[in-house]
Amino acid sequence: MIASSCRALFLSRIDRLPRVSYALRTFQGTNSRANLRSVTTMNVAKSDSNQTSPKRRHRTFKQVWKPISTEAVSSEEKLEVDDSVCLQSSSSTAESSKKDLITEANVKDEKCSITMEVDTPLVRFVKGKGGSVQKQIEEELQVKLIFPSSKVETSLAVIEGSKVENLTKASERIKQVLEEAVQSRMLDYSHFISLPLALHSDLVQKLVMFQSTILGEIAEGDSGETDDSGDKSESQSVSVQLEVEEKKDQVRVEIAERAVGSGSKSRILSGLGIDKSIFIKPKTFHLTVLMLKLWNKDRVATASDILQRISSKVMDALENRPISIQLKGLTCMKGSPAKARVLYAPVFEVGEEGRLVRACQVIRDAFVESGLIVDKDAQQTLKLHATLMNVRHRKSKRKRWNDSFDARRIFDEYGSEEWGEYPISEIHLSQRFKFDESGYYHCCSSITLPAKVPTI
Repeated sequence: MIASSCRALFLSRIDRLPRVSYALRTFQGTNSRANLRSVTTMNVAKSDSNQTSPKRRHRTFKQVWKPISTEAVSSEEKLEVDDSVCLQSSSSTAESSKKDLITEANVKDEKCSITMEVDTPLVRFVKGKGGSVQKQIEEELQVKLIFPSSKVETSLAVIEGSKVENLTKASERIKQVLEEAVQSRMLDYSHFISLPLALHSDLVQKLVMFQSTILGEIAEGDSGETDDSGDKSESQSVSVQLEVEEKKDQVRVEIAERAVGSGSKSRILSGLGIDKSIFIKPKTFHLTVLMLKLWNKDRVATASDILQRISSKVMDALENRPISIQLKGLTCMKGSPAKARVLYAPVFEVGEEGRLVRACQVIRDAFVESGLIVDKDAQQTLKLHATLMNVRHRKSKRKRWNDSFDARRIFDEYGSEEWGEYPISEIHLSQRFKFDESGYYHCCSSITLPAKVPTI
């Protein structure tokens, strides 16, 4: 009885097969535009020993839909490729669309790069504080900036990215950063045109005395008296020798008192904002014609060539005659003696013919025309002055934005000081922070001016 029931169930299943095939043919007809073929697979139980297994007793059907061909579609339709990418096509085939996609992907994967010359002193501006400027450029333009660690004056910066237009924009951004850096105070001056005054030893000695007097470094007991012991009798000499031991303790006391007095004066000077570092070094004493920012050898060479090229014009402005100046008194650059920042000695041309000012103006005009002077300096009026004290040179930690010193006592003593008359014999292109054997700034180039013929 059980066998009869199973046979009846099997025959009923077989009777249904034509209906399924008909349904499949009907579905395929309605989707003929897509040209899809239905593949029907049947997992039929084998007639071996596995047929008795309960899990293999019934047949199952699995429909698998596979694209067997494609046709061109209009530009308004999309073709699905690899179940993930959809491309728009107007008249091309799906195969050509795939090739276009691969080509575009290769362009994206390729890395383009360009190099820029960035002088080593300027690299820090492109990087920014903590790398902030570099990160901003990299994130906004999807590029990478590479600065090789090198101590050479010019560094080749590499800009990497996937799009050429982004590399171009990044290079333009870097150029803009460098231009702003050159014009800002963050990039200090490296060179200047100077009229050396330290060539005159008597003037240097006066400056040494000026600093020593203010700082209290002159020995209080040094009166300049000569020793006349040679004229004394032998008995007096013996008496002095006998008293040496008795005076040892007294000498020690005097030294201690001087030390206390020196410490007291140091505290007073500190309260006035005066220390040795703000004084100009006597061996570097000079007049400044103009300041320059020359951060590589090419710019230094250009400045040297300009100075040599205009030497004849400078001589014409001086009328090919010697020139001398006079230094007299003291003046504050800005502010008042109570809150001074720069203290200098005014400069007067001997004869007051204006030849020195004309010669200096020739130099300034030539450098402005060359573009080596920053904009704000090019607009300033020439004012020759001999700086004696400047708070910018201070080494101790003080707030620079309001740093000053009290110069009222200095004015009381040196306000009408006659520093003397001195000829100007040379014009230098001087390098800051570098010094020659004489102690004066390193000379990159110079012009020798007419010398005064000594009278017999």
